Amino acid sequence: MKTHALRLRPGDDLRQSITAFAKTHNIRAGAMVTCVGSLTVATLRLANQEGPSVYRGRFEIVSLVSTLSVNGSHLHLAMSDSTGRTIGGHLLDGCRVYTTAEIVLSELTELEFRREPDPTFGYQELAVYPAAPALPEPALPPAKKTKTKAKK
Repeated sequence: MKTHALRLRPGDDLRQSITAFAKTHNIRAGAMVTCVGSLTVATLRLANQEGPSVYRGRFEIVSLVSTLSVNGSHLHLAMSDSTGRTIGGHLLDGCRVYTTAEIVLSELTELEFRREPDPTFGYQELAVYPAAPALPEPALPPAKKTKTKAKK
């Protein structure tokens, strides 16, 4: 298992940034450890709703949970407003960081996650596989010996 940490800055897209980080670091099976921060715009798909719901204001990130796979990620966000009202749903693109988002991700190096069609509802759902064995490092060619002339 490996641990990664990153900080997002004002205006960064929360979902896109996490997805890009996972791709850049070749995370084949990952999970959110923690995320603290705030948003000015949140785009969520609420339970049993087809389309997105967009919220504008200043929100605290209360919880962010996820699985990250080689061909897609599944993220859920809970956030609260200035009155403490909390709402949560499926995190979509368009969630903009307000002050910061401090993120810690766990990479499960012994596994590979993939999204595969599930006939029950037609969604791409998590499939778990053992990680492919690491390829051996290529052998380096032997160092060439150079002749040195003795000084007289």
